[in-house]
Amino acid sequence: MKKREKSLIYRRLIQSYLSSVISISLVLLLAGVTGLLAVNTKSVSDYFRENIKLSIIFNDNADELVTIQTLETLRSKDYVKEAIYISQEEGTNEMKEILGEDFLEIFEVNPIPVSIELFLKAQYIVGDSLAKIEKELSAMPMVREVAYQESLVKIINDNMERAGVVIGVFILLLLFISFVLINNTIRLNLFAKRFIIQTMKLVGARRPFIRKPLLIKALVQGAVSGVISVSMLLGLVYLIKRDLPELYRILDVNMILLVYAGIMVAGILLCVISTFFIVNRLVSMSGDDIYY
Repeated sequence: MKKREKSLIYRRLIQSYLSSVISISLVLLLAGVTGLLAVNTKSVSDYFRENIKLSIIFNDNADELVTIQTLETLRSKDYVKEAIYISQEEGTNEMKEILGEDFLEIFEVNPIPVSIELFLKAQYIVGDSLAKIEKELSAMPMVREVAYQESLVKIINDNMERAGVVIGVFILLLLFISFVLINNTIRLNLFAKRFIIQTMKLVGARRPFIRKPLLIKALVQGAVSGVISVSMLLGLVYLIKRDLPELYRILDVNMILLVYAGIMVAGILLCVISTFFIVNRLVSMSGDDIYY
């Protein structure tokens, strides 16, 4: 009978420990996903900004040598991420794909000019900087026009700023919820041990002696939960890399590794800190209070 009772108690302890680890792991996973979103907000914002195209359109009589020199000059500029030369033939082929093969029949001469497609670095896609760059480009030799979607630039800049604020508030809220959930999980787990703690106190055990094994257990529990949550995050990032390669290229790998490390540290610290304060509270309770 005693053997069966010991087996039952052991099984319940294992189930309690596993349920705590799984609960903490899921909360850490939520915090990790939030962290990935937070650290890559700038990367996503930069991606959209750097894909805004400026078209530098040259005069019809522009000399090829001048356009090539302009291209090389642009590639040396600090604000340029990429510059692509579009010859008249390449421009004509692009228009044929859009308008059809016979669109040139209504013109006496080919109206497609030589142009350069320019992509700027993200920090320069803002109102003042962009206006200065546009003025500089328009003053270059043989340049007829600098064209870009000004309304799109405004929409992206405005929406990215709003998204940053919303994401920041959302992240803080989720992190607070994560801390509360982990703290409650640990509190319920330790509250079940209140009679053992009270018995140890009655036989003369000091607070550090009572606290030490529970803190060690909390450290292991936090580390195991951290490993599980990081493993799930690795799986999530792998799925993004496999199924959404374009999105994966936007992500900052160094910041992702930082999130992994942060989740491990957060799991251990939250478990240990919560255990420390909860055990102190349980030790301070009187014999009557532990029944309520």
